[in-house]
Amino acid sequence: QVQLVESGGGLVQAGGSLRLSCVFSGRSFINYAMGWFRQAPGTGREFVAAITWMSSSEYSDSVKGRFTISRDNAKNTVVLQMNSLKPEDTAVYYCGAALGVSAQRMSGMTSELPYWGQGTQVTVSS
Repeated sequence: QVQLVESGGGLVQAGGSLRLSCVFSGRSFINYAMGWFRQAPGTGREFVAAITWMSSSEYSDSVKGRFTISRDNAKNTVVLQMNSLKPEDTAVYYCGAALGVSAQRMSGMTSELPYWGQGTQVTVSS
């Protein structure tokens, strides 16, 4: 069974940076595409970024140029580096995993992703 554990959320001022990490366990990490999604209060969960085992990546338009997703296949870890944060980035951020899909495919899987972490809160103050 796949398990995902996120860390790194917190409170930051607008313009600041945060780094989220997600540790994967339970299966062979390199077989899984990994992604980050977020959910703000009163809204649905939305795609943020995804990356395949070969580090092919995809980003939502709202974070492109500010966020960077990366993975360390030796450490079973995926990282979301978030720079130039805005108050509208405030949300609970979730790590997700799916077997054998492309990053582009994962961007459309918000309602069907099979594995999720517990979420980590990111709050950006103005």
